[in-house]
Amino acid sequence: MVKNSMNHHQLKMSLFAFSIAFMLHLLLFSTAPLSTIIMKEMNLSHAGFAFIFGIAMISLVASRIPWGLIGDHIGFRNAFRIALPISAIAAVIRPFTKSYASLLLTQLALGFGLSSVLPILPILVKKSFQKNATGFATGIYIAGFAAGNATAIAFTPSLLNYISWRTILFIYALMPVLVSVFWWLLIPETHLKTETIQFAQFKTILKDRSLWVLLMLVIACMGGYDTLATWIPKVIEMKNLNPSLATFLPLGFFFSGPIIGFVSDRLKKRNSLLTLMGLATLLSTLGINTSHHALFNLCLFLAGFCLNSVLTISLAIPAELERYASSVGGVVGVISSLGNIGPLALPVVFGSLIDLTGTYRVSIIFISLFSGLIISLCSRSKYFKIL
Repeated sequence: MVKNSMNHHQLKMSLFAFSIAFMLHLLLFSTAPLSTIIMKEMNLSHAGFAFIFGIAMISLVASRIPWGLIGDHIGFRNAFRIALPISAIAAVIRPFTKSYASLLLTQLALGFGLSSVLPILPILVKKSFQKNATGFATGIYIAGFAAGNATAIAFTPSLLNYISWRTILFIYALMPVLVSVFWWLLIPETHLKTETIQFAQFKTILKDRSLWVLLMLVIACMGGYDTLATWIPKVIEMKNLNPSLATFLPLGFFFSGPIIGFVSDRLKKRNSLLTLMGLATLLSTLGINTSHHALFNLCLFLAGFCLNSVLTISLAIPAELERYASSVGGVVGVISSLGNIGPLALPVVFGSLIDLTGTYRVSIIFISLFSGLIISLCSRSKYFKIL
């Protein structure tokens, strides 16, 4: 009876984790396909529209560490009781904004609420799953990110043919409302107790060199994936291929989490798996330069698969280690916040190399070496071996 009860609880938590991750990327990326119509209605430049997404990202990155500390202090249940309604309110107000300034304010609030997701979900995993299942549980919510992103990019343009952009955003806003309501109604108090964070202990953890190895892994995998996600449509255009081929990259993202999470749970040490992922990242990303159609598709899929396999492993480790027991949220807040150095800088480098060389090939070589070598070197670090 106890085992069945725990299985039911874990299933419920897995569904919530997937839904919350799905919600994050759905709400964040749903504005991208609406660029033309929003720019026209609000008379915006390309830079002005870019800031709509940018201000949400700035808020999201800046607030991850505070939300992680809050999650460690009051528990993931109470933290999400605060954060999910904030996200829901901002998402509901967003479609009704009449001015550019008010739209930016709702994006700022939305980013603040959604910034809770990445640091607090690992606390949920730690408190709800046994140590030998944290990788798979992490992979479940990683798949939610991919599904939310794909839904926002794929379905929004189709919906725009039938309803207004404001109606689309309002429909999407119903998801955080429902998630908030179900979270308040269905999560029992008994499973949600957590230790109070000791700030002196957290400062000590910041000096832990293993934490900075995890940070380098996150920079490499998030930076590599986001750069490819940004530029692959342009690369495909330069190759004169079908634009729909870009979906192979997020498809690899989607399947990587549960598969690699399941595999990593069954390994005592992940060094060899991470080394393999580093080499596979290097080779598959290099393979994007190929002119062979089928091989190009395979390399796109593998690049997405390998890069996000590394992200899954990097986010699962803090949920497992006893020395991070009272600071899981803070640790993930640090690596996920500072880890955005990669996604912010690498796409710019990629584009600059295209400008300098007139071809995408040098840019692909750069990203493959950057992400592949950093992942491989980190896997051999003595500070990763003790994780």
